[in-house]
Amino acid sequence: MEMGLGSGSKSNAAARILAITLPIVGAILASVVIFLCLWTKKSKPVRKASVSYPTNPEDIESIESLFLDLSTLRAATDNFDERNKLGEGGFGIVYKGILPGDEEIAVKRLSQSSRQGIEELKNELVLVAKLQHKNLVRLVGVCLEEHEKLLVYEYMANKSLDTILFDPDRSCQLDWGTRFRIVNGIARGLQYLHEDSQLKIIHRDLKASNVLLDSEFIPKISDFGLARLFASDQSQDVTNRVVGTYGYISPEYAMRGAYSIKSDVFSFGVLILEIVTGRRNNVSYDSEQSIDLLSLVWEHWTMGTILEIMDLSMICHSPGDQMLKCMHIGLLCVQENPADRLLMSLVTVMLCSSTVSLQAPSRPAFCTVKSGANDSDTHTEQYRGNSQSTSRSPMSPNEVSITELEPR
Repeated sequence: MEMGLGSGSKSNAAARILAITLPIVGAILASVVIFLCLWTKKSKPVRKASVSYPTNPEDIESIESLFLDLSTLRAATDNFDERNKLGEGGFGIVYKGILPGDEEIAVKRLSQSSRQGIEELKNELVLVAKLQHKNLVRLVGVCLEEHEKLLVYEYMANKSLDTILFDPDRSCQLDWGTRFRIVNGIARGLQYLHEDSQLKIIHRDLKASNVLLDSEFIPKISDFGLARLFASDQSQDVTNRVVGTYGYISPEYAMRGAYSIKSDVFSFGVLILEIVTGRRNNVSYDSEQSIDLLSLVWEHWTMGTILEIMDLSMICHSPGDQMLKCMHIGLLCVQENPADRLLMSLVTVMLCSSTVSLQAPSRPAFCTVKSGANDSDTHTEQYRGNSQSTSRSPMSPNEVSITELEPR
């Protein structure tokens, strides 16, 4: 009997111990699980839409090696003398200078009120310092002293493309051979940015004034203040702050803030059409040009009169088939659907090959066709029968809703 009672007492004691300890252990385990879940969620990196800019020691060292003294740049530009001014824009003024050793430079002096802030400056520094290609402008140095923000580039003797291309007195310097080399050089520079460099870069502000020409008219893409870095597996990003230049901005970027390498391709397409025709894509309709360039080109393309809008300063001594091919490539690059636009690697192949067949372009984005204009398959003889019309409704460049368009 005593053994039975003792055994029962022990059983009751064990039950009481379990009744007390099990909830405690359960609570501790639950707390641990909750803590681990919260810690894992907090420590797990959030995948951003775009890659953060490099901040490793090599990047910092590469930038630090570019720093120049303000006194050096003052001496190089004669204290930023007005006679050395090369140009001026919303960001500030560019001056010509000569460094010790007779190296010619262009000094970009950002104004205090410049739209290019410290983030854009950092952007340009990191990207240009790491990019090396003959069709990209070379960064010589930088100076951040006494509230000055100065970017120093290699000097380009012929300044920017727009200063020659749209100047009636100077455009004759650009014969067709030179223009074709400029188109090809810009294409190769963009291909490097999009596909060939270790970084995948969207320029976002490609235009004639951001293409510089050296003494031999070799083009170099400049101004990476608005450029964005993409991950290797990233195809596009979206922003609620659209920054760019009227006439070059793609429809998906202007309307929805979506940008990708195909946004740059659209800008490149506009640039090709400008180079071949010698006309600026003026989207603020005026009395001299009542129709924008894309609509004008499309109208003549469908009517088979495309040669009529080629730049007269070169058309008499130029290979018409090569000019037509460039117009064709330009139209393929400015199609409304980004997926229909060409990759830059394919563009460079098309430019250099006479055997690659080109698909028929559809109506360009932002195209406004005059009443009576015909979308029939009539083209210059080499392209007759190759065009296809579309029933897409033209988009208006003024219908910007969810984005804030900031022209540069």
